[in-house]
Amino acid sequence: MESQLPTADFLAFESLLAAHEREKLQDVRDFLAKEVSPRAVEWWNRAEFPHELLPKLADLQLSTPLQQGYSHLFSGLVIAELTRADTSIATFFMVHHDLFVEALHTFGSEDQKARLLQDAMDLRITGAFALTEPLHGSDVAGGMTTTATRDGDTWVINGAKRWIGNGTFCDYMLLWARDTETGGVRGFILDATLRGVTRTAIANKTALRTVQNADITLTDVRVPEADRFSGIDSFNDTRQLLLGSRILVGWQAVGQQLAAFDVARQYALERHQFGRPIAGFQLVQDQLVTMMGNTTASLAVMARIADLQAQGASDMAQAAFAKSFTTARMRETVALGRGILGGNGIVTDYGMAKIFADAEAVYTYEGSYEINSLIVGRALTGISAFA
Repeated sequence: MESQLPTADFLAFESLLAAHEREKLQDVRDFLAKEVSPRAVEWWNRAEFPHELLPKLADLQLSTPLQQGYSHLFSGLVIAELTRADTSIATFFMVHHDLFVEALHTFGSEDQKARLLQDAMDLRITGAFALTEPLHGSDVAGGMTTTATRDGDTWVINGAKRWIGNGTFCDYMLLWARDTETGGVRGFILDATLRGVTRTAIANKTALRTVQNADITLTDVRVPEADRFSGIDSFNDTRQLLLGSRILVGWQAVGQQLAAFDVARQYALERHQFGRPIAGFQLVQDQLVTMMGNTTASLAVMARIADLQAQGASDMAQAAFAKSFTTARMRETVALGRGILGGNGIVTDYGMAKIFADAEAVYTYEGSYEINSLIVGRALTGISAFA
């Protein structure tokens, strides 16, 4: 009976994909079921990144799907499926492919692409996105303190970055710094092994423990002019990348809810109390229906955003709405799922505790819920509630 039950994609948004995309998405699911889902909790508990997974992940040939001709809807559903299996692996994928590799596609010179692009797409080298700073997150556009000073054919970089995903082990970072001469924001391909680069793992995290976040200190780091992104002239270029990544975090919120629903329903069907499955209790059924409703509403928002992207009509306010709305629904969904598991919902053995904890990171990064809500509020009123 269980195999015939509907999924949390209750209105079948996946059916909107082209046939070859549905087949590829099934390949992704098969890979995740074999290589990721069985070990995701183990990696999370140990706070270890599975480097041995990278060649297998590369074999999926899904680096920057849009660049390969896939649809925005497919690209989003891939992130949802990766998140459904493990939010940390999905986050690695997004940081590397949808920020670092996408930046090479969009802003890289022909020389930079020739040197790095194929290796990055095939995960022979890994990348990070170094934007946020110890004292600047949401206000980093105007508050960035990391500096770049031109000295002949090199740039001298000084400053610090924080919460840099993949930062402990990446080969390169897309580093953002303020030009001391012009005051504009520059982008650099930073070789992470350069003298003056110090990387320190951020410890004691309660979410995304498999992701290796780092504090980065930059002391008189010399970067060749050849490694400056010549296609980046201002922070507006950063926003182009962040628009896409913020939308993908909305898809992560969908994936979190799919995962929570999967675990909660399976548990409710198998867990017996008072002589019968708890799935037969009215309150549990109501909770599962709410979880499914939240997931479906989030899918509907993200599918429409994907349609707008395909038309070239998406903007930051819409991305902010998508991220804030879906993560708010996600927070309720994972809390309901954790409650269905009772005491077993607070140990990682059953999967739900990890889903519940990881949701807090998704709720916060790529602009907190509050900041994204205020971006939407500014669009609705024409008045900014922040600088």
